[in-house]
Amino acid sequence: MSVLFIILGILMMMCGFSCLFTPLLTFMSAGYFIVILVLVYGVFGIVRAITNKKFGVNFAFSILSVIFGAVVLFFPSMMLLSDSVLLYLTAAWFILMGIVTIYAAVMLKKSGSKVWVAELIFGILAILVGLFSFFQPMFMAISIGVLISIFFIETGITMLITGIAND
Repeated sequence: MSVLFIILGILMMMCGFSCLFTPLLTFMSAGYFIVILVLVYGVFGIVRAITNKKFGVNFAFSILSVIFGAVVLFFPSMMLLSDSVLLYLTAAWFILMGIVTIYAAVMLKKSGSKVWVAELIFGILAILVGLFSFFQPMFMAISIGVLISIFFIETGITMLITGIAND
């Protein structure tokens, strides 16, 4: 398992450095990935509802997801809307990931691991970046590629440290 963490950590860091050198491309591509995820979510929701013969709120939301995804995908001018939503979702994601990382640091400290301080620092940084991004969305729009790359690098380092520590 620790070898897997080391390999995934290295891959995450490589992705992070790739995004770091192409931050605008990273931001511009992120919106399309989200739209594709929304489409896939909607299609699977519709299939699940038909299979289970449950046509409630989840079914309606899945249909709306497919419609939204198709409209944004086929009308690129709508991508601005999804990019705006993406800015706030990314900020919330940084905050939630920071909370999870801080929780992991507390668990590592309780287990006696010496890497808990690095986890704690990265968790606090993730929360600060998320909070700042909520209040400065233009900052997020300009630097989302860099922020995503930093997160990939940070996650890669954390996975690498975890893999090495568990050896």
